[in-house]
Amino acid sequence: MTQPDDSSAQESADVLRGRRQGIGDRGSRFRWDLLAMWFGFALILAGLPTLYSSPVAITILNQMGISIVFALSYNMLLGQGGMLSFGHAAYFGLGGFFAVHVMNAVGNDGWPIALPLLPFIGGLFGLLFAVVIGSFSTRRAGTVFAMISLGIGELLAACSIIFVVFFGGEEGVSADRTLGPTVFGYDFISEIEVYALTAIIVFLTAALMYLFSRTPLGRLANAVRDNPERVEFLGYNPRVVRFLSFCASGFFAGIAGGLFAINYEIVTEENLNLATSGWVLLMVYVGGVGYFVGPIIGAVLLTLLQTVLSHHTEIWRLYLGILFLLTVMFAPTGITGLVMMHRPAWQAGRLKGLIRPYITLVLPVLATLAGLIGLLEMIHQINASGVRTTLWAPFGFAVDLAAVWPWLAAVSLVLVGSFGIKRCLPSLREAWGHAYVSRDIP
Repeated sequence: MTQPDDSSAQESADVLRGRRQGIGDRGSRFRWDLLAMWFGFALILAGLPTLYSSPVAITILNQMGISIVFALSYNMLLGQGGMLSFGHAAYFGLGGFFAVHVMNAVGNDGWPIALPLLPFIGGLFGLLFAVVIGSFSTRRAGTVFAMISLGIGELLAACSIIFVVFFGGEEGVSADRTLGPTVFGYDFISEIEVYALTAIIVFLTAALMYLFSRTPLGRLANAVRDNPERVEFLGYNPRVVRFLSFCASGFFAGIAGGLFAINYEIVTEENLNLATSGWVLLMVYVGGVGYFVGPIIGAVLLTLLQTVLSHHTEIWRLYLGILFLLTVMFAPTGITGLVMMHRPAWQAGRLKGLIRPYITLVLPVLATLAGLIGLLEMIHQINASGVRTTLWAPFGFAVDLAAVWPWLAAVSLVLVGSFGIKRCLPSLREAWGHAYVSRDIP
């Protein structure tokens, strides 16, 4: 066997040293960017109550925090592990029920447990059930796992009506969070104190789930999602990886349930039924499956739809269904995926070429949406009021639905907007093609 000469060995060492140095530089830059991102997240959590200080706004912020933890825990299954679950609300609800029972024990029996510990106690209860259920449900992935999760969710929803002692029947179980011991002088009687606790736990759990995604186990979960046969060939057991990810997801879902019990002081059958499982699926999918920030965006958006939009229209669920349908058809990677599509153009310095086509497209899109929303709202108004009245007052303007002009105006907006979108799409496609064309190699 021939030995390489010294010059070749030195050259190879220099190249390897340069590569290692480059990796270290990239890791250093990434670490500072990561710290800046989490620092910004902490500032947002701390600054939101100063911008929206009303009790209703604080309640909505608390609901957003609960939804963020719940959605991130579900993303550990679907986004990172590729496990589609239709019963993830079981661990959310069980954690909430256990937390509310402990809250009652603290208030009635004097258990020396501080209120900030209750979410983590609920998380341990969710972890316990995740260990039991995951021991057989994670043997297979895909359709088998999805059907098992659906059956488990329906089973627990039925048990919540049967075992009244623990689940409280249809009325659920209520408690009083202010009866426990104070923490640094705070008794959590006000919503702003509850928000402070929620924000701290949201930040802590989000950081822990992000760190989990960066561990070898989190990387293996991604590999099992993409190619379980290859992972098994490398010497790892895909079932064990799925089981550990499942348990971690159940733990954080139980924490979200404990936060719900603290915020609303009541937990019912609705917290663990199929509707809640479908809700968290919508949050993750609309926000962006597989992206860590995707569930956060989805949780914030859908919470606003549920709490704010529902006060302005009775058919907000219809708009939610349309949003989900459009996401599945045209943006399967969710809102975060749409944003990340622009990353190559931004890195190439050609993102500004997309600004003008987007601005041109805004007006026809808004016209189409206004026309469609007007038609849906008028149809709903006619259907809801029947023959009693044809008057409708959106935003304080009286509209007679028996007249022709409101319907004609809505249809005209849809037609004109659709025509404008059709005319703008060619220029947008051309701008996209220019933004993504590879740079000339000198």
